[in-house]
Amino acid sequence: MLTSNYISEAEESLELVYSGTNYFSRLEEIIQNSKYEIHLQFYIFKNDSAGKKILEELKKAAARHVKIYLLLDGFGSFTFPKEEINHLTQLGIHFRFFSPFFSANSFYMGRRLHHKLVVCDARLTLIGGINISENYLGTATKAPWLDYSIQINDSNIAKTLQLLCRDLFFKKRHLFRKKIKSVFLTQEDTAISIIQNDWLKRKNEIYKAYINAFNNAEKEIIIVGSYFLPGRRLENALKKAAKNNVKIKLILSGISDIPLSRRATYHIYSSLLKNNIELYEWNKTILHGKAAVVDGCWTTIGSFNLNNLSSYGSLEINAEIKSVAFSNTYLSHLNKIIAQCDKITPKSLKKRNNISSYLMNWLSYWTARLILSVVTYFPYKRFKKIY
Repeated sequence: MLTSNYISEAEESLELVYSGTNYFSRLEEIIQNSKYEIHLQFYIFKNDSAGKKILEELKKAAARHVKIYLLLDGFGSFTFPKEEINHLTQLGIHFRFFSPFFSANSFYMGRRLHHKLVVCDARLTLIGGINISENYLGTATKAPWLDYSIQINDSNIAKTLQLLCRDLFFKKRHLFRKKIKSVFLTQEDTAISIIQNDWLKRKNEIYKAYINAFNNAEKEIIIVGSYFLPGRRLENALKKAAKNNVKIKLILSGISDIPLSRRATYHIYSSLLKNNIELYEWNKTILHGKAAVVDGCWTTIGSFNLNNLSSYGSLEINAEIKSVAFSNTYLSHLNKIIAQCDKITPKSLKKRNNISSYLMNWLSYWTARLILSVVTYFPYKRFKKIY
């Protein structure tokens, strides 16, 4: 857990950021105002109209002698063109793929860099679930995918994250062993922590934070769940909370860029409804957000999905915010989202399901489980000594 002990005004140091122009205009401005060093770590960075704008700003920053470190996942960003990489490096921009194909890391297929992280001048941080792509910016004819980030305007936490980014970029081994535990305090009633997941390196902070929040919930849990397919412990924690009369609302994808994942989630609808968990489908765009609010005082937003790939495979990073004021702000937004969703009830689910759809959902569920096992558990057991 990464932290510091800085006191400031919460409304000045913490901002909720939305996908679309809200995020991309902000990121462009951050790059434009950068002075000496900026780190960008993304799972997906596409060389489309959204990506080109960000790259142009990075090139301008490089011309001002800003040190730039761009770390992209070797699988998620495998289409990033080689000619663009060559151009960036010629301009002095430091570029690297995390776990490229046909490397030693390829043995552990599920261990991807799933970060969506920007750290600028050791003074501010953008952290969340938004990748660099038109899908998250939107176009004149297409709304952006629904997703979120957090901007933290604080030098102490940004300094710590800048060091983390450097270590990861330059493959410093000690990074994977050390654990940093403290709390970043913004004011008396607000605490922000940066929590990480990398199962292979025994970092399981996000997973544990979710389990702890669900187990200690007293009133309400609201989850924004793209690719929602929780493992046994997470699912049991939710069901236990429901039995303790905690009101649980899941905002899930009505449409998805991964149909197999979507059908696998359909398969557990019946079980969730039987436990009095409310289900809401977002059908206006693809839902890509990964967030939760518990009891109106605990919020997390980041790259971590509630599934086994995030729990036992990928490198993930989230912001954990303990603040009534911030949670209420986010809850107000989520309630507006819920009002635009389609509510799933036992009756509507029965109308939707037939024998063929049930079989497809069942097959998708077990196929997804098998894939997750292959890319996480088995390679971890076989190749853990490599790391």
